[in-house]
Amino acid sequence: MIDLSELNPEQRSAAETITGPVLILAGAGSGKTRTLTYRIGHMIDNLRINPKEILAVSFTNKAAMEMHERVSKLLGSRKKRGITLSTYHSLGIKILREDIHHIGYSKNFAIYTQADQMSIIREALKTIRLGKEAFDKQTIASKIGLLKNNGISADEFKHTEFYDPENAYDEATEYVYHYYQDKLHFYNAVDFDDILFLCVKLFQAKPDIAKKYSERFKYIMIDEYQDTNGLQFEMIKGLTSCHNNVCVVGDDDQSIYAFRGADITNILNFERLYENTKVIKLEQNYRSTEKILNLANSVIKENKKRKEKTMRTDRTDGPIPYLWAAANGDHEAQIVVDEIVKIQKAGKFLGEVAVLYRSKTQIPPLEDQLRLSQVPYDIIGGQKFYEKKEIKDLIAYLSVIYNNKDELSLRRILNIPQRGVGTKTLQKYLDVAKERHCTLFEAIEVESLQEDSKKAKALQDFIALVKKYNSHFNTMTLTQALGSLIDEINYYEFIGKSYDSPKIAARKKDDVRSFLLSTDRFVDRFKEEANLQTYIERLLLADNQDNQKDEDGAIKNEVKLMTLHSSKGLEFDTCFLVGMEEELLPHKNVIKEGGDIDEERRLCYVGITRAKRKLIMTYAQMRTIYGRDNKRHKSRFLVGHEDFFNEQDRNSFSHMTEEEESEYKSDFFNDLLKSLDD
Repeated sequence: MIDLSELNPEQRSAAETITGPVLILAGAGSGKTRTLTYRIGHMIDNLRINPKEILAVSFTNKAAMEMHERVSKLLGSRKKRGITLSTYHSLGIKILREDIHHIGYSKNFAIYTQADQMSIIREALKTIRLGKEAFDKQTIASKIGLLKNNGISADEFKHTEFYDPENAYDEATEYVYHYYQDKLHFYNAVDFDDILFLCVKLFQAKPDIAKKYSERFKYIMIDEYQDTNGLQFEMIKGLTSCHNNVCVVGDDDQSIYAFRGADITNILNFERLYENTKVIKLEQNYRSTEKILNLANSVIKENKKRKEKTMRTDRTDGPIPYLWAAANGDHEAQIVVDEIVKIQKAGKFLGEVAVLYRSKTQIPPLEDQLRLSQVPYDIIGGQKFYEKKEIKDLIAYLSVIYNNKDELSLRRILNIPQRGVGTKTLQKYLDVAKERHCTLFEAIEVESLQEDSKKAKALQDFIALVKKYNSHFNTMTLTQALGSLIDEINYYEFIGKSYDSPKIAARKKDDVRSFLLSTDRFVDRFKEEANLQTYIERLLLADNQDNQKDEDGAIKNEVKLMTLHSSKGLEFDTCFLVGMEEELLPHKNVIKEGGDIDEERRLCYVGITRAKRKLIMTYAQMRTIYGRDNKRHKSRFLVGHEDFFNEQDRNSFSHMTEEEESEYKSDFFNDLLKSLDD
């Protein structure tokens, strides 16, 4: 028997209510997964319900796997055999494999990847006849995905609010959508977005099919219900067409995925769709301290369209949340990392520290300061800045300019931008280097002079470029020399030609500009000691540190960097919420376009409730945007809630005397050099 006495009264009520519609409003850190696990265990072990009649749906494979593990631990793998714990898409595939033939496909359909999708769209664009305008295939693919996730077919597109007859892209999308779907059907294939789209079409075209699955799954549980979109909502309606034994779990205060199609009204209106719904609120928080929850409750209560609930906790320990006002964006990163260094020096585990931000554009200065301070970090749901291709290209250029014996870096940039150097040409020079017992650089320098070809001339120019900039980096600042190098090799033009999508190319160019700014920060911090040698050594030291792993191969003891969206479902002892200012949170696009400010406030709430013990929020009083300094103001979400946090002005080194500031910088640089000597 499963002992439900281990649950609190609200959790127990949720676990024991099995029949009829149930809405569990599970606040942040309230133990919803534990509650669902015990609910399943109670149904199988105590009530003897057949596991095959139970369906539990979650959004991610990770959540589904966690549920599998918890149920197995509670019941044992034998007793849970037959239960369906699945994601929407996994369930959709099972349904389509069994019944897709009813809507004109064969059961052995293929599932096409994004690469397959792009191949068909590229093929469609070659046949389009809409003047000379070039269309970005990624933009069109995204629009088709948006339409499918809103349940709109190619035939229906023209007759919806999503179609603008004066928009050339919509006209192109309408043509490509038809072409694309015809090809998929011909190939007996579906794409990722088709899985739910076709499942709903199947249920609508064949109600008896929906009835079959509703009779099969007599008890249905839906996790993270606030994140359901229109298709998922329709799918659930089909699955409950024969009964109302549906239990949905969610928190409208954490609905932050409207950009993915999530519709908060699904949870707000649940009681209207299902009569006699039992509403159970899980308001006991097991994660955060009382001081953090007081701020979170105060902030989120400003949203009017929400289910009323107030999170509470028995944890009265911990400091009041802080709000630090920084001089500018670079200083904001510096004071955050300074605080992290204190945590590191105290011997605390850095894996319990997270830096959360609204936009990925906030990452570069944070990464720079972390690398300068030799603090290991990991970016969740994103690529480290210094691991991006364009940045690695430029670092390779710097390495070769500093040390032309660096063969790996030389091989990376020999044909960037293109100089006609292919695999055969490279191998020829490698053979010469081996035969003459010299470096690859020396082999190219000598051998190219013996040849009279366009390729050889390009390599001679490359050799001259490396030598010239070896001198330039000694006479110019790092930023000046790097900027000049980027211009001389026409690197921005090279990026533009390397990507089909103008948006991607623009983003890559922005990365290069951010790299230039990182050298500026390095120069500003180390002044006359900032040269090419120390800069490269700083990068290599950080990369070496990044690669330190534990015995299991997992990187250990790292600060976690992530967007607020990526942080949902996670928790950390110490959280830094950076950029708590107007035009970052709420985001400027939401403000300008008259978007949903309530969702931005929910995003703020999610960030606050990630912290277990310590919460430090920051904002910049000045931030450089597109090369111009802009005055900034703290987020409206914090205005009026000053009683719940301690605001401090942390202007650059304002807490230090001039001697302390000088000593701080000097000690930092000496530590860097000492680590190299060691």
